[in-house]
Amino acid sequence: MESDVRYYLRRMQSERAAAHRALTSAARERRLALVQIYEAKLAALGG
Repeated sequence: MESDVRYYLRRMQSERAAAHRALTSAARERRLALVQIYEAKLAALGG
């Protein structure tokens, strides 16, 4: 089973890439908001 740290790292990278590919600024902002959420979760886990 994948650890929480690995999961959040993978999701954060995926959302960052999606933000880079986003066609609209609204979509980019939504993706970057998710990146911030995953960063906060990683920080809480000590990762």
